[in-house]
Amino acid sequence: MKYLVLIPDGSADLPEPSLNGKTPLQAARTPNLDRLVREGEIGLVRTVPEGMAPGSDVANLSLFGYDPSRYYTGRAPLEAASLGIELAGGDVAFRCNLVCTEGKAPGEAGAQMKDYSAGHISTGEGRRIVEDFRLTEEYRRHFQPDLDLYPGVGYRHLLVWKGGSDEVTLTPPHDILDREVEDYLPRGEGAARLLELMRISAAFLKDHPVNRSRRERGLLTADSFWFWGAGRRPALPTLKEATGLSGAVISAVDLVNGIGVLAGLERIVVPGATGYVDTDYGAKAAYALKALEEHDIVFVHIEAPDEAGHQGEAELKVRAIESIDAEFLGPVLESRAGEDFRVLAAPDHPTPLQMRTHTGDPVPYVISPAPAAEGVRQISFSEDSALNSGVMIEEGHRLLGRFLRGQ
Repeated sequence: MKYLVLIPDGSADLPEPSLNGKTPLQAARTPNLDRLVREGEIGLVRTVPEGMAPGSDVANLSLFGYDPSRYYTGRAPLEAASLGIELAGGDVAFRCNLVCTEGKAPGEAGAQMKDYSAGHISTGEGRRIVEDFRLTEEYRRHFQPDLDLYPGVGYRHLLVWKGGSDEVTLTPPHDILDREVEDYLPRGEGAARLLELMRISAAFLKDHPVNRSRRERGLLTADSFWFWGAGRRPALPTLKEATGLSGAVISAVDLVNGIGVLAGLERIVVPGATGYVDTDYGAKAAYALKALEEHDIVFVHIEAPDEAGHQGEAELKVRAIESIDAEFLGPVLESRAGEDFRVLAAPDHPTPLQMRTHTGDPVPYVISPAPAAEGVRQISFSEDSALNSGVMIEEGHRLLGRFLRGQ
């Protein structure tokens, strides 16, 4: 038996007025997901335990079969694993976003969080900014060797603080879009050091060549570093140890790749995978099929619906869901037809268009085939269908076991 776990990030939503009161999943044409529902089990699953923040880190840990309340230590350590950064016992990792604060430094009066991704800055531009900053005399003299920046993908980068504090209060930038940032700056133990680094980064970025070029093209600029998601290295048992299965992970997002690396999965890099709506869905399908020849289970994470949700773009989110169904899932199902093959599809969390950030509400899942499906049979993959099935899994980390056991 071969297994595929498909994670269409953030695709769950609320009824949207611009979609005639439908959710994006209801509005999207998804014949392949609907086919899975007709042949399998649909239900709701709570991927974010009560009392925990509804981050992609917590939710994806659940989908990979790990209880977040037991194993979660922070987002950034997971991303460090993806980048091959070994965290020592006293190290604290922080996610470092390149953000747009409308040309102002984060501590400057009136600075607002215009965009958490600096207009989805490209990987080449983002890496150049971080690498250039690392070479500045001010950074090298005042912050190294105990604070070290690492370039990542697009707007997503990493800071490692040797002997640092994980008690500092930080806020995800996508939670404060269009708000003044003054009340959300780092607070508590270690905050002063991070604030100083943010201040220096803002001065450095003001006239950086990448930003000059982006202004000339009418694009949003990267105005500052923004730190969040702090934590220390977690200790996860591998998937092989837990299930006896070999596996692989495919994602354009360091967070998900990091969970995969810590779970002992092979990380597969797909050319053309961007972590945005312009990702190469077909290439992900081709690489997933190849990985299934060598492994028992493959996790495929596609970020596009989440990014559209953060932007509040309903049509973009519908298009992303339709692309996943047509360009990824369709070719995979066609290629594996007639073989011993099971699929689990579930978003990690909702990213409602009206809120433009994550919520911790339960999400729909489908396991197919599932001839002994519980609950009421449904015909489409949506939030309402999952609710009407009557099936509810309260502990999200148990969903993977249910999928693998076939019951």
